Amino acid sequence: MAKHLKPIMILSLFLFLMSMPLLAQERTFDPQAGSLFKLAIIVSGAVITLAAAAGAFCQAKAISSACEGISRNPASAPHIRFLVLLGLVLIETLVIYALFIAIFIVMIQWGNYFLR
Repeated sequence: MAKHLKPIMILSLFLFLMSMPLLAQERTFDPQAGSLFKLAIIVSGAVITLAAAAGAFCQAKAISSACEGISRNPASAPHIRFLVLLGLVLIETLVIYALFIAIFIVMIQWGNYFLR
């Protein structure tokens, strides 16, 4: 345990020292920017929630159809399995893209909120 504790402590000390200039800055508050930032957080949460729900539904439908296809024609199982895995990868990629879009929305609004 002590072998793994030393790098963690060094990293936490480094991060603390690097964050000192951020802690020294003044804060200014703009109520309009605060409400826009809250709206950006809600929108990004809704985007990733809808994308994850739609991705899960599509993955379940793809797996269900693949199992049905394999049960009807067991000789084509390798081809169906390959196509299902390819489809699942593409569906999951769309969910990851939605996550990136949500992160971009929050980060852009976060920058606008703190730069005013």
